[in-house]
Amino acid sequence: MVCSEKVTMNKQIVVIGGGAAGMMAAITAAEAGGTVTLLEPNERLGKKLNITGKGRCNVTNDSNVQELLANVPRNGKFLYSAFSRFDSRETMAFFEHLGVPLKVERGRRVFPVSDRAFDISGALEKRLRSLRVSMVRERAVKLTVSNGTVCTVETEKRTLPADAVILATGGVSYPATGSTGDGHRLAAQVGHTVTPLRGSLVPLLAESCGELQGLSLRNIGLTVLENGKKIHTDFGELLFTHFGVSGPLILSASAHMRQFEKKTYQLEIDLKPALDEPMLDRRLLSDFETYANSDFINALGGLLPQKLIPVMVDRSGIPAHEKVHDITREQRIGLLRLLKHFPIQVTAPCSVEQAIVTSGGIKVNEINPTTMESKIVKGLYFAGEIIDVDAYTGGFNLQIAWSTGRAAGEAAADQNT
Repeated sequence: MVCSEKVTMNKQIVVIGGGAAGMMAAITAAEAGGTVTLLEPNERLGKKLNITGKGRCNVTNDSNVQELLANVPRNGKFLYSAFSRFDSRETMAFFEHLGVPLKVERGRRVFPVSDRAFDISGALEKRLRSLRVSMVRERAVKLTVSNGTVCTVETEKRTLPADAVILATGGVSYPATGSTGDGHRLAAQVGHTVTPLRGSLVPLLAESCGELQGLSLRNIGLTVLENGKKIHTDFGELLFTHFGVSGPLILSASAHMRQFEKKTYQLEIDLKPALDEPMLDRRLLSDFETYANSDFINALGGLLPQKLIPVMVDRSGIPAHEKVHDITREQRIGLLRLLKHFPIQVTAPCSVEQAIVTSGGIKVNEINPTTMESKIVKGLYFAGEIIDVDAYTGGFNLQIAWSTGRAAGEAAADQNT
């Protein structure tokens, strides 16, 4: 198909996807003078944004550009230009200018003062309306390209002329929010490469965790071993589930575990990170003295949650009803090591549908890192999770959305392109 010639004063820009990146791209393009149509089939914008941070929305992380890049393990260098032009401080100023006061919490995580994600999505939607962005509740099904340039977007009901198209449809995690891979399919249809899509920031399947289901451990240390080699350590909260392990520590750790098809992964929990081994040994000796005439299984209540005690007894190899005064030094040292290095054998990540973000997407060497424009199709741009970049928890993935959305919106509306 050859697109008819369009004679317009302002560039006609179609943004596909009404999440964080799409809304930022649409606002930016409209502020730059573009005539913008935003396609989003969901009944409301920012559906995934509204559930981030447990409904509080971890807007960004109060970090400089180098710190932002250090928290993007996959293709971080690609984001240098986007982060440099619109970093976390500019993100914070942007939202406060929209009337959303922000606060900085532990780990430099940034949240709205209200702790309401809806305040973020609501402020974005209000700005879209003030800029007269046309919002169409339809799904894009096809891009038309003529002479190497995108020229229309077809929905299920109409054909929209376009001088520029911004694909910001997200990944394939949380499909109930609309992240169903539509953007990847549209990009592939016009010649783009989509790298394998996997879950990142995802719960983990693990052996022998069912008996601990429902147990939450706080203030613990976690080490990730890849083929026996330490690759990551962290501190925080973990939850045992019927299938394995979850919780903030696990979601962060999963971003470091990317080669399950080639390598084996094990977790080690430090149940007493505030005590080094000599200090913990003194604690054990003190408890053992207190419970000298008790059975071993009844001597651990001061050290461990009740649900963990039978598992710890079983793994220690010390008989449950051995009198504490009969426990040998070697047995005590074995217990000490178990308390500091409690092992969990990970078998696989959960499915990508259960992940917070998608790892994989449009291949970055097919995208201009300054403008987010396709190197294959002129006038086609990308923003957010659809691109093959992903970061750790803490607001970094949303910062990717804001920065790439800003870059794509500016470039798409540029009258000189």
